[in-house]
Amino acid sequence: MRHRNVSDLMTTSVITVRRDTTFKEIAGLLAEHDITAVPVVDDNDRPVGMVSEADLLRKQAGQPDPAGLLSEAFERSEPGTDAWHADLAKTAATSAEWLMTSPAVTARPGWTVVEAARVMEQHKVKRLPVVNEAGQLVGLVSRGDLLRVFLRRDRAIREEIMDDVLVGTLRLAPTDVTVNVVDGQVTLTGAVERRSLIPLVARLCRGVDGVVSVEARLEYQLDEGGA
Repeated sequence: MRHRNVSDLMTTSVITVRRDTTFKEIAGLLAEHDITAVPVVDDNDRPVGMVSEADLLRKQAGQPDPAGLLSEAFERSEPGTDAWHADLAKTAATSAEWLMTSPAVTARPGWTVVEAARVMEQHKVKRLPVVNEAGQLVGLVSRGDLLRVFLRRDRAIREEIMDDVLVGTLRLAPTDVTVNVVDGQVTLTGAVERRSLIPLVARLCRGVDGVVSVEARLEYQLDEGGA
């Protein structure tokens, strides 16, 4: 089986900024290219951070209102804490160096969708700059990019399960198991030789890109447990 990886899904034409790119220039790039964030890169095209719409809005939210009241952003941050200092720095920021969220959390082209998704979830980010072995930017992958694997056609999913999983990997006869796929939900019917094969078949099918769920309604000829 060949899983789609980050290099298959990432955007390769990435809009970037430098540390000295101004607030107004960044806002203009986001609007011009209809994007929500840009990587900040150094002189060697290595990502050093990300600036998103949220970072720009945090600066605006940190400004006092016409009545002279503290912003909601500062009300949420306890004075003297790292969060409070970060909010304060962004409020005074005029360039990417001080607006960005740093360090950049990056991905590698060869990562699987699962690896990239786990890193996004762990760091609570919506996108990852993709870097090569030298740490240089080669692309950008977003949550939306990762979700594209679930847009695969049911027919393609079924063919991969039949050809690669059941026949190619498990060496089952094509007539042993019937595969039905509807909206990415896989139902397996038929029979396998041993009971212990059933969870293995289900696990391998769940690993196919685009599969949402697997229901294995399989019978078996031999129960190794002796029951």
